[in-house]
Amino acid sequence: MTGLSGSGDGRSGGPRDGPLPLASALDDAVDCLAHLWSEAAQSANPRLSSHQLRALRILREDPGLNLTALAVALRAGPPTASRLCDRLEAAGLLERELHPRNRREVRLLLTQQGRRILDEVASRRAHALAVALGAMEPVEREALGQGLRGFLAAHARGAGEHPDGAT
Repeated sequence: MTGLSGSGDGRSGGPRDGPLPLASALDDAVDCLAHLWSEAAQSANPRLSSHQLRALRILREDPGLNLTALAVALRAGPPTASRLCDRLEAAGLLERELHPRNRREVRLLLTQQGRRILDEVASRRAHALAVALGAMEPVEREALGQGLRGFLAAHARGAGEHPDGAT
């Protein structure tokens, strides 16, 4: 595992205290989290891909999106989003309905089963995280929480943008 040690006071005491070693350690942690996320999704019935779960989460947050808006949110092309919705609809997790004021537009809505699956996956993820966090010392949990809040604040200020303008 990559080391996460350092003074924590924000001052650089050498190459090991800079952002690059911490970025490598964070990469390891994200890989571990992605594995926990994947396991939670794979244990759902039906099994869902990360793209399918993401689509369901987007539709939970913004019910009634049309296919084009979902494709934009997924950063996918409309044909890809359409096939993904076909699979979700066949599994009973999504339904399509005509827009009440524009009969040419189709709205995408989660079914009760789709919401149940999202809740189940979220519960499994939370449990897996709680187990890992429970194995940490209280001071480590507090430091992690403080670090994550700082990371999110820096990202919100635009620190997560690439110098060339790509995000």
